[in-house]
Amino acid sequence: MHVHAARPVLPAAPPKLRHHAALRLTVTCAAAAASVSSSGSDATGGNKAVIVGGGLAGLAAATHLASLSVPFTLLEASDRLGGRVATDEVDGYRLDRGFQIFLTAYPECRRLLDFPALRLRPFYPGALVFLGAGEPFHLLSDPFRLPLRSLSAVFSPVGTLADKLLVGLTRLRAASTPDEVILSSPETTTARHLEKLGFSTSIVERFLRPFLAGIFFDPALDTSSRLFELVFKRLALGDNALPEAGIGAIATQLADRLPAGSVRLNSRAAAIDQSSVTLDTGETVSGELGVIVAVQQPEAEKLLPQLSNPAKPTKKSERSTVCLYFAADRAPVQDPILLLNGSGKGIVNNMFFATNVAPSYAPAGKVLVSVSLVGSLADRADADLAREVVGELGGWFGAGEVASWTHLRTYRIGFAQPDQTPPTAPAGRNPMVGDGLYVCGDHWCSATFDGALVSGRRAAEALAKERGLS
Repeated sequence: MHVHAARPVLPAAPPKLRHHAALRLTVTCAAAAASVSSSGSDATGGNKAVIVGGGLAGLAAATHLASLSVPFTLLEASDRLGGRVATDEVDGYRLDRGFQIFLTAYPECRRLLDFPALRLRPFYPGALVFLGAGEPFHLLSDPFRLPLRSLSAVFSPVGTLADKLLVGLTRLRAASTPDEVILSSPETTTARHLEKLGFSTSIVERFLRPFLAGIFFDPALDTSSRLFELVFKRLALGDNALPEAGIGAIATQLADRLPAGSVRLNSRAAAIDQSSVTLDTGETVSGELGVIVAVQQPEAEKLLPQLSNPAKPTKKSERSTVCLYFAADRAPVQDPILLLNGSGKGIVNNMFFATNVAPSYAPAGKVLVSVSLVGSLADRADADLAREVVGELGGWFGAGEVASWTHLRTYRIGFAQPDQTPPTAPAGRNPMVGDGLYVCGDHWCSATFDGALVSGRRAAEALAKERGLS
């Protein structure tokens, strides 16, 4: 590995995860795991609601309807629940579908999820920044959690001394600002906001841009300054973590609480009105109590054309990502830390050794390498892209180090997030869009795990209130 003898030494063990009290929602109508059918009639009779989409928003809506004893049928087009929040098992490796990190400070997640059951494994609170072949990696640590280690970064070339102080001040301010103030503040792009805050070009280009591009899939940093402040607050107040069983464990936990027979897989909606859903097979599923549309933005706009905003078309290309996984026998970095490309060159945005965070992501004695790119890179075939990534990372760790890596899988996420350029409504929009019609999803709130869960709850609450069931 291209590091000097003075390479920062990180703690021998991962930092302890700061658990928050999880107020697990009590589901009154189901104590056992949900029984999921691929087709067939609904188990519930009489009036019911229909939820279209089984991602986080749809699962949250279903969970809240269940807690209110409101009967429903959840229709999911694919053969599994979770939407974009999913983990595949390949030859004993756990592969999350795209780079996803769970922030423990999300308040809706804390209310709805059972954190101890997820067995969350934290990242080191900081990052290693790559500036060029032959140079050492530069460590940036959270100055409030690891003040002594942060001293090593004071004179690093990743930003000025003023930048490091400004990071601390921005963190303090974000942590102490109420959400309602953040969500109602004047809005601009994140790039302009960082400039206004006084950050130098050095720290923006070498640290903040690759770090935030990994979160928002937006290297131009056109994302709303409100969303930046909201996410920065969560980063300041909690940990970055991975569930031991993969990011898909979040969706599985919610799905396991649903009433038996309430979910239908392989059931794609083709048309929707206020009291029914027509599937692509021609079957009609009645939803006398209303229909909640919980699919991602492009599909929602197909099913409900009135949601489209011609003045602000969906920018799919700006919210795409490619995630590549490799198997290795050893990790050149032994710490549970994110590595950022601050060189301004190449196609790798960030990467990490997933097994340093959660050893359960690979078979015993093996290492799982996760590499994230921003954009669709549609002009490159998977095999060519894998070779290019390995060649590039050879400049990070040495060609001999990466030569033995085995490519496991490439995930191309064409729609990783909805457009979050100003103007936005991260506080969430009214879920009711017509008589008996409700919308939820991260495009209807903030593009975060929490935004999806909040929007699902609000849609369920709006339906129950409108029908006098709350």
